[in-house]
Amino acid sequence: MTIDTPTHSRERPDHLEAGAVFPAGFLFGSATAAYQIEGAAEADGRGPSIWDTFSATPGKIVGGDTGAVADDHYNRLDTDLDLMAELGLEAYRFSIAWSRIQPTGSGEVNPAGLDFYRRLVDGLIARGIRPIATLYHWDLPQALEDLGGWTNRETAYRFAEYTRLVVAALGDRVPVWTTLNEPWCSAFLGYGSGAHAPGVTDGDAALRAMHHLNLAHGLAVQAIRELAPHAEVSVTLNFHVVRGDDSEAVRRIDALANRSFTGPMLRGGYPADLIEDTSTVTDWSFVLPGDDVIIHQPLDFLGVNYYSTTRVRIWDGVSPRERADGHKDAGGSPWPGSEHVEFLQQEGPFTAMGWNIAPDGLEELLVSLSDRFPDLPLMITENGAAFEDEVVGDRVPDRLRVDYLRRHISAAQRAMGRGVDLRGYLVWSLLDNFEWGYGFSKRFGIIHVDYDTQKRTVKDSGRWLAALIERRTIPE
Repeated sequence: MTIDTPTHSRERPDHLEAGAVFPAGFLFGSATAAYQIEGAAEADGRGPSIWDTFSATPGKIVGGDTGAVADDHYNRLDTDLDLMAELGLEAYRFSIAWSRIQPTGSGEVNPAGLDFYRRLVDGLIARGIRPIATLYHWDLPQALEDLGGWTNRETAYRFAEYTRLVVAALGDRVPVWTTLNEPWCSAFLGYGSGAHAPGVTDGDAALRAMHHLNLAHGLAVQAIRELAPHAEVSVTLNFHVVRGDDSEAVRRIDALANRSFTGPMLRGGYPADLIEDTSTVTDWSFVLPGDDVIIHQPLDFLGVNYYSTTRVRIWDGVSPRERADGHKDAGGSPWPGSEHVEFLQQEGPFTAMGWNIAPDGLEELLVSLSDRFPDLPLMITENGAAFEDEVVGDRVPDRLRVDYLRRHISAAQRAMGRGVDLRGYLVWSLLDNFEWGYGFSKRFGIIHVDYDTQKRTVKDSGRWLAALIERRTIPE
């Protein structure tokens, strides 16, 4: 898709006035995920994950790419830590690969796997960077998938055991824990549409996976509270900002995309309309008495991932159905029970992912969440953009990404001015990396990676972020 150049701020008034300052204690940083950057897929006892299997399956990934090497972060840890320090990052959100800790998803711990994350955490602390550890970012051990994966309730209990192992080892040094990253993607793209690992296309399976991920979250929070009582605990959700004139379509997609997780996690139960909407897909027998209490655990903040907005309406059944939901088409549907909703192509500008650039959507989301959950602080745990970057000498002049970040960080500041308790902003992503089903064809990093040589080059967006962190105000 053609990338439109963003218009100037005088035409789109979504920049801050000069001089607005971020308060002391507001964290600026970046984020990554284990499978996307670590590589070393068979090193030091690591077992295979569902993404190893999925990416090795012909036709699943653009270009036939895999994360077997990726950014080779596992072997270049100190170099990457030094780059974080060079940029002045105040926080770094990383994920822990379950199959490095337990190669088959259960049983004895793999000491070499834990040692890697000890070195990572210690390296961050030594450089004055706050570690934020995510326990699950989509890379389920393949051995557990062979037993049903997230459709199997037992996987939630295995996750709780894994959590206990990791927190027992690192809990004295990690101040912030995130249980799950974007469980909507794990459930509905992994088991519904088939676009993500393990590539299942079944609506009932997607809803079962959704519930068992919610259950895993609750069990993990309990374990963290017991073993690291002074740590902060969170979950990260990818919120769909759903728009449209058709209130029924908006309601249905909001239920599936957002309230399927905020309901049980933050309210104590699934929304009645979600259960009714999906009654032809599943009987919800996988929800057992007491699950609501386990899932509904107090959190210290809510992680918010935001990239774009979504526009919907009920399909008329006659015209060609639009499917511009921003997710790769793999044959199945990530919207069980609502396949008659269509997703409309929106106005640009767009990123290289074909996602519309809508900073106002971020402001709208933050204010809405603050209104609905007024006692729960928020943190932007992912926000960023893929563009077609080019290395020019020793620079990567990624003007479009700088503009994107400026607009969205301005939107975050405006939300704070409206009373939102926002604690930080983490750019996605630190490094160009394996972008799941798109392989290495999409670049989100503020640091460019040459995948042939593994050379790192800080992009102009990385320099811009460093200036923001140093000055505490948005640079020109």
